[in-house]
Amino acid sequence: MRLQLTLALLFAAVLAGCGSTPPSPESVVRAWSQELNTGDNEDAAKLFAPGAEIVQAGTTVRLDTQAEAIAWNAALPCSGRIVSIKTNGDTTSATFILGDRPKRKCDGPGQRATAIVRVRKGKIVLWHQTSTAPAPVGPAV
Repeated sequence: MRLQLTLALLFAAVLAGCGSTPPSPESVVRAWSQELNTGDNEDAAKLFAPGAEIVQAGTTVRLDTQAEAIAWNAALPCSGRIVSIKTNGDTTSATFILGDRPKRKCDGPGQRATAIVRVRKGKIVLWHQTSTAPAPVGPAV
């Protein structure tokens, strides 16, 4: 009886230690796009890991703090409706059709923009805009 109780407790401890898996890279990219499109820069910023790299228009910026991630998201002039998304491992390539944001006018409405987004443990660690169309540029934070 004592062995059964010990095994039951051990089994319960193992199950308790099994946390849920982090969200998929695609779901993180979709969540980021949704937050950006609704103008929720704070929730969009929460999806970025400390030290996330932003590569855009030939410039690389690190978002070391939550405040920098909020500022970067807030400075993006366009929303983006996802029209294509592909994931390979922890990296997702998403193509967006650009449009106005709730409180900002887009500088390239209707244009396509593509970003490669790497996600680890449910957080964006790399956001790299790769499209050749004129790209809206975020702030130098």
